[in-house]
Amino acid sequence: MSISQLARSISESPTLKLNETAALLRDKGEPVIHLGGGEPKSKTPIDAIISCSSLLNTGEVKYTPADGIPALKKAVIHYTEEHYDKRVAPENVIVSSGAKQAIMVALYAILDPKDEVVFPAPYWVSYPEMVKLAGGVPVPVCARDGTFFPSIGDITEVLSPYTKAIILNSPNNPSGVMYSKEFIAEVVALCESRNIYLIMDDTYNRLIFDGRTPVNCYAFTEKDVETSKLIVINCVSKMYAMTGFRIGWAIAPRELIRAMTNIQSQQTSGPAAPSQWAAVGALNGVQASIEALRLTLQNNRNVMVERLSAIDGVSIVKPDGTFYCFPDFSAYEKNSQKLSQFLLEKVRVVTVPGKEFGMEGHLRLSFCGTIKEIREGIERIQWALDSNSANELYLGNRKLVRDWV
Repeated sequence: MSISQLARSISESPTLKLNETAALLRDKGEPVIHLGGGEPKSKTPIDAIISCSSLLNTGEVKYTPADGIPALKKAVIHYTEEHYDKRVAPENVIVSSGAKQAIMVALYAILDPKDEVVFPAPYWVSYPEMVKLAGGVPVPVCARDGTFFPSIGDITEVLSPYTKAIILNSPNNPSGVMYSKEFIAEVVALCESRNIYLIMDDTYNRLIFDGRTPVNCYAFTEKDVETSKLIVINCVSKMYAMTGFRIGWAIAPRELIRAMTNIQSQQTSGPAAPSQWAAVGALNGVQASIEALRLTLQNNRNVMVERLSAIDGVSIVKPDGTFYCFPDFSAYEKNSQKLSQFLLEKVRVVTVPGKEFGMEGHLRLSFCGTIKEIREGIERIQWALDSNSANELYLGNRKLVRDWV
């Protein structure tokens, strides 16, 4: 079979593959604990359900504009004014089938072949593949001090005449850390001085902990939306626990939004009408579900960090937000894919290898499940790795015996 060179160069999404693996094992009756997922347990907000149902009850579910229905654009404009202190026009907004598509069409719209896109490591697994799909070259940046916090010098060092954009995701998937106001301000200034785009992936910026507040990238530029090269991405998937509705959006200069809309119209047409009306209900409705989810996640984080800190040799940076942490297990195994597979086979715990995020020796663990899952999952991991743990472990009625060193 003839398959294109591009198709051969693109890897499948490891996180989606792990979801599939976990589901298959559960179907077989295996006592799997999924610490690799990025899906809150919260129910969809009732306002979203009512809004979606109202459309479905009419039976009039038709095509939508390629850039989103007016009601949702209006809700996004209000959200942007409230949370970014920035007034934008409908022409500055595109609604897509998830934040992933919003980023994807932005990359298609700005990249020419061999253009480079820079992003700090650890990074979301899809960034490199998305850049390659758009014909560009991904350029990950590791902090010279080995932390999750690159300096502006680290970023500047990798820039070239081919650099077209920088992507920042804060708080960060997979580490959960937030970049400082000073760092984001420096990156905004750098992009303006070099005339390159800054894509701010703000997917998790309402889910942050310990009294911290989101960093507003618009606060560091004197340019208006039309003359800046800021592209701000958001969605309802995480903060409203509406992952299955697949609705995200981008705020950008109208000329760029027009180009993104043309591309999206040829890819998928407009996002599904029921999903868009659900998003309208979520954005315009009671917002208490976000704070409830945030508090739940903060408590879950505390439990996971406490349990991980009790494992000798495991190093962890306390997450500032999201529902992920990115502990370093290299004291036990530097090959993260090998370690992740080992934990799945031996104790049926699903994790995501750090290699997928640009950092070996780490695993991404999610704390968006239940407290019971977190406690039992970390207990299994500790038992599998720490030879000082009890020699036996029960998974349901099945007794496991540690038969490896």
